[in-house]
Amino acid sequence: MESQTEQPLQGKEFWEEHYGQAERIWSGKVNPTLAEILEPLPAGRALDLGCGEGGDAFWLASRGWQVTGVDISQTAIERARETARHLSADSGSVQFIAADLETWSDERRFDLVTLSFFHAPFEFQRNAILGKALGRLAPGGRMVVLSHGSHPVSQAAAHHDHDHDHGGQQGPNLVTVDSELRSLGVPADGFQILQATTVQRMITGPDGHPATIEDVVVVLRAADRP
Repeated sequence: MESQTEQPLQGKEFWEEHYGQAERIWSGKVNPTLAEILEPLPAGRALDLGCGEGGDAFWLASRGWQVTGVDISQTAIERARETARHLSADSGSVQFIAADLETWSDERRFDLVTLSFFHAPFEFQRNAILGKALGRLAPGGRMVVLSHGSHPVSQAAAHHDHDHDHGGQQGPNLVTVDSELRSLGVPADGFQILQATTVQRMITGPDGHPATIEDVVVVLRAADRP
């Protein structure tokens, strides 16, 4: 009898297993790069795609934004909703939806759309989702995309080639500034590229030592319309 190779999990099943590894996967804190970009902006209506357990969404809500967070993982969304129930002061300014972004749609327009580390170690319709997200911007609205540009690099663990942030043996597909702009397919008219660069930050590497990782940052602004 021939042995069958176990197929790796994909889609919702992958993310349910990912979030099922522990009671809490992420720190609950906003990404510092995202906070620096968004701090000067006036509050409005925000859409956080791939929101996970809601760290970025809660930070936005605490600053007056009306936030909708969407993630494919029901487990992650339930954790975000539980946190929202304990943050009564912000309970009216943030809502969470469990949905597959490949099929989810919302006709509302938003002043801000964010996608933080929107990757997976398997193929999915990332470009199509980015394109739909761009179409959700209100006039003058901003879209902020933070993406993994490198694997962790440290002197103590230079041989590691997987991404500690995702905690698995498979890391996400990395991007460059140019590839991210191509993925977004930004139209020549109607949008302004405010930022397209790479930034470095310190994390705890796979071996527990400090490591440097690069993030690709793209910020777009939709044109004002009468």
